[in-house]
Amino acid sequence: MTSEDEERAVYLDSNATTPLEPAVLDEVMHYLSVEYGNAGSRTHEYGQTAKSRVQRAREQVAAVVDAQPDEVIFTSGATEANNIALLGLAPHGDKTGRRRIVTTQIEHKAVLEPVEELQKRRFDVVYVPPTSGGWVDPDAVAAAVTPDTLAVSIMHVNNETGVRQPLSDIVDQLRDHDAYLHVDAAQGFGKEQPDLKDPRIDLISVSGHKIYAPKGIGTLITRRRGYKRPPLTPLTYGGGQERGLRPGTLPVALIAGLGTAAQLATANHRRRQDTCLRYQRDVIATFQDLGAEFNGDLDRTVAHTVNVSIPGLDSEAVMLSLKGAAAISNGSACTSHSYEPSHVLTAMALSPDRLQGALRISWSHMTQATDWDDLRGRIAAIR
Repeated sequence: MTSEDEERAVYLDSNATTPLEPAVLDEVMHYLSVEYGNAGSRTHEYGQTAKSRVQRAREQVAAVVDAQPDEVIFTSGATEANNIALLGLAPHGDKTGRRRIVTTQIEHKAVLEPVEELQKRRFDVVYVPPTSGGWVDPDAVAAAVTPDTLAVSIMHVNNETGVRQPLSDIVDQLRDHDAYLHVDAAQGFGKEQPDLKDPRIDLISVSGHKIYAPKGIGTLITRRRGYKRPPLTPLTYGGGQERGLRPGTLPVALIAGLGTAAQLATANHRRRQDTCLRYQRDVIATFQDLGAEFNGDLDRTVAHTVNVSIPGLDSEAVMLSLKGAAAISNGSACTSHSYEPSHVLTAMALSPDRLQGALRISWSHMTQATDWDDLRGRIAAIR
């Protein structure tokens, strides 16, 4: 590490994006500089090597959730996967008369905006509110589902609060219903292991840059029911790649990186989890000393995230006090251009002062050691 690296702030915004695992970076560079063939070129060894690596990446990604390799559709990320899943089901809804969508008020904008588009197409959309702890009640989800429901879309882990949604209980509520279940798993894939393995989950969206792979790559896992694939209609056309659902030349290097990242997530899950939990204990203790209020049930919060508000302090003032020491966020990076209060925390019915002061701290197993006394002192100095 150079002296310049040592002087940089501790990176505590891993829910926005994670650093690359060294092994992932090596894999990406190899397929950029040495094995740069097109996976669609079948007449020579460069193309065959690329095609073989893409297939192995499908196997590596599928193994995380006990899916089949041919159920893995590579995309540019979870946002595109969400769009293909939700908008891609719309023609089936039109054909069958099932035009109801059930989702929640705390979804990522990458789900809420496609759902808003479906509303414009006269689909009936129900937004289930969260509890004050930041999770949705499975009974409330079940109550919103009717015989004409086409799809239920529930996130796995909230990107702002880190609160796990009760996915297993929601899955159980839907066992006897035909609605397609879509899960935006951008924040939980490879980190919160068991829930996503349930075969009742039809569609899973994944983002590579949340699990130490590059930006610009993700996947939509499209599980069969029996022998039938989800009835998705493509949003773009040309080339027929990825079973016609996502045409275009495959970014082999990025796919290889995602495959390696997925494999490492499973192999190193326990060690990473333990490391993140130890770090979380320090985060909680530090902010408890400052009198912080925690936004979201801590007993339902993942090991790598905490959302806090410090009474009397605006989030911008806190972030300014930590400049050069810690890089944190006051909301989702995907909506950071907006100065409106978080729609997630608003839906949780937090007070205006608590909304104004909310900070998201998110880390990883790669986060460097942190001088908690320095951080605590910097924040205390502005009170």
